[in-house]
Amino acid sequence: MNAAPPHLSRDEIEARVRALGQWFHNIDLGGVPTAPDHFLGDYPRIKWQRFQHAIPADLTGRTVLDIGCNGGFYAIEMKRRGADRVVAVDFDDRYLEQARFAAALCGADIEFRKLSVYDVGALAERFDVVLFMGVLYHLRHPLLALDLIREHVAGDLVVFQSMLRGSSDTEEVRDDYPFWEVAHFERAGYPRLAFVEQSYCGDETNWWIPNRACAEAMLRSAGFGIIDHPEEEVFVCRVAERSLWAEPVYPARARGERA
Repeated sequence: MNAAPPHLSRDEIEARVRALGQWFHNIDLGGVPTAPDHFLGDYPRIKWQRFQHAIPADLTGRTVLDIGCNGGFYAIEMKRRGADRVVAVDFDDRYLEQARFAAALCGADIEFRKLSVYDVGALAERFDVVLFMGVLYHLRHPLLALDLIREHVAGDLVVFQSMLRGSSDTEEVRDDYPFWEVAHFERAGYPRLAFVEQSYCGDETNWWIPNRACAEAMLRSAGFGIIDHPEEEVFVCRVAERSLWAEPVYPARARGERA
């Protein structure tokens, strides 16, 4: 819950925004942009505008979980759509502090929790809408994360977004291939997940970057049915029958990993 902040002047808001450090979400707070020099422009609003139509405009009566909420942009938008309850989790204290401040200034009643995606089972409930935006490539164990979301918190709709690299082609992959048949591994539309050993874009928390075919295959493998692809990096899914899943082994956290 967020108590409504006292009236703050523009200068006071700006001072608080800057004191909270570097923002990744550019949010307009009383005329103060939190990340005016973002290298992607007015992000994530410019991305949101390209897929917002794929999420129900009226979320009255529904619950939402935002995993990896960052500065709170998407969680706030879910409250603006009337969601009865929004829970936003992140493992980064700075992002949580930013998100709490932004939500309070926007009058958005959001529950914030410090929680790793690997520990979402601790919430002990399922949500009508789960947002998993811009998190997968920051995880050392990305498929495990999708499995845990499917197993513990996904109730109906899942909105997934990931940075993608490589070909945007997809091809139908057979259920099995003989050992000596290898040509499909070289085709552009075959699922690929690129591993980042050190860092990418100056960020050591970038671990795995899928191509489009891989993102789709991982979602299906974790038990999600893709119902819409409204934006290059965004996939809207519904909970489906699980096709492949094993009991997870909870991993130790390592090098700069986010959740």
